[in-house]
Amino acid sequence: MRQAITETAEGSSRTIGFVIWRTRQILADGDHAVESPSERTLYRLFGRLATGTHATGSARTRRSVHAQPSGPFGELPAAAPGELVQIDSTPLDVLVRLDDGVAEKVELTAMIDIATRSITAAVLRPTTKAADASALLARSVTPEIMRPGWPEALRMSRSVLPHRRLLSLDERLENGAARPVIVPETIVCDHGKVFISNNFRASCRYLGINLQPAHKATPTDKGTIERTLGSIATLFAQFVAGYTGSTTDRRGRKLEDGPLWSLPELQNLLDEWVITIWQNRPHGGLRNPDAPARMFSPNEKYATLLESCGYVPVPLSGKDYIELLPARWQAINSYGIRIKHRTYDGPELNPLRRQHSGVTEKKGLWEIHHDPYDISRIWVRDRRGDRWITVFWKHLRRVGVPFRELAWDRAMEQVPGGTEEAIADAAAALLKRAHAGPGQEDRPAKRSRRDRRVTAHTYATTDRPIPDPPAVETADDEIEEAEGELAKVIPLGLFDPLANPWRRP
Repeated sequence: MRQAITETAEGSSRTIGFVIWRTRQILADGDHAVESPSERTLYRLFGRLATGTHATGSARTRRSVHAQPSGPFGELPAAAPGELVQIDSTPLDVLVRLDDGVAEKVELTAMIDIATRSITAAVLRPTTKAADASALLARSVTPEIMRPGWPEALRMSRSVLPHRRLLSLDERLENGAARPVIVPETIVCDHGKVFISNNFRASCRYLGINLQPAHKATPTDKGTIERTLGSIATLFAQFVAGYTGSTTDRRGRKLEDGPLWSLPELQNLLDEWVITIWQNRPHGGLRNPDAPARMFSPNEKYATLLESCGYVPVPLSGKDYIELLPARWQAINSYGIRIKHRTYDGPELNPLRRQHSGVTEKKGLWEIHHDPYDISRIWVRDRRGDRWITVFWKHLRRVGVPFRELAWDRAMEQVPGGTEEAIADAAAALLKRAHAGPGQEDRPAKRSRRDRRVTAHTYATTDRPIPDPPAVETADDEIEEAEGELAKVIPLGLFDPLANPWRRP
């Protein structure tokens, strides 16, 4: 029966009758015949052996109990802010109203500092990308600036944080909110594809952060962030309009028809909640050893540890934000650079075409960074000139607005085998249909649910967490005045953005 109970750890939940049947099957397959006791005896035996295993209860709880270590629990101590940080991502139990009226859940990615229990950064996205995990690193080392509408009580100057002393070291804290700036030294993560991606690893290496993956299927290795995400659900999510509950049996009816927040509004509410409530709420894991009944808040603990650990600001420039973007290695051909049937080209690539990059480990390919939320441009690292070259999409004028790769992939599915121009037109038409008001002649009667989700996700991530770096300076654009008599000026007609440019008048 112990073997039968152990077999249910990773399986679906079943009844006691199934466990008893499985026990008899194991006895029948043995070498020696064993007489089975009565049904009532087996039920009593199951009650004793299955205590604490959740063998017939929730499958999620049963897997969590089975993954716990058999020995005593241990904890890696952290005596300084940023010495040990944990990161994780989970769906937030709140519906948001995306563009085009789509109501859908979003994913929450957050980091927590073990020494102070401070939430260093939290980002909401329809689907978490590697760029979002890298954006968390940038937000953690960057002060949170006061936003319009926030009360003055949220300023760092009015909190328990030593604002005057920190301001003398970091001028960025002049208008900062009461959230500590923590530079991670070691980050513990699970084996999610976002956190073990090459981009996130490269971002950690660039900022000098040690990445420590946890054991597979062992959430106890990062129990602090797991509990923190649960606390966000109980202390924040359930008070937000559109709360769905943790499971389907806890979900209400017709939530999609009720008032829902948009993604930027919910992100602003979450940031304000972290500063207002979480950072000032006494935490059970922050107790004074001399007075165990005294609990500190994350801000109070940070101010205490700052006296012995100090503070070193880490300002990020435009080049640093480019370094945090996803990277790939490709050749620069005569036509430029092609990524997923999109061609990027510019005059500054002329001396680099068909040339060796100088990186022998990558077989002479060039390092290219791209933003999955804006495919209008890419950045090429020129190691010879120690600079970044901004290269724009060749057909950017056909679309005119930035959009993410999800819309491009959907357009490729609708135009199989189509040219780059045809796919660009299909992507532009998809976005145009999304914002076409009622009564438009070109508005279709019905659109598929997938088209609506792709469009909503595209516009939900228009406000990207990573700002646009400064563009690389190009050649002199000044036009010298021609000598001699000026030619006759012929005025152009009015431009119609909806007209077909290839149709003759």
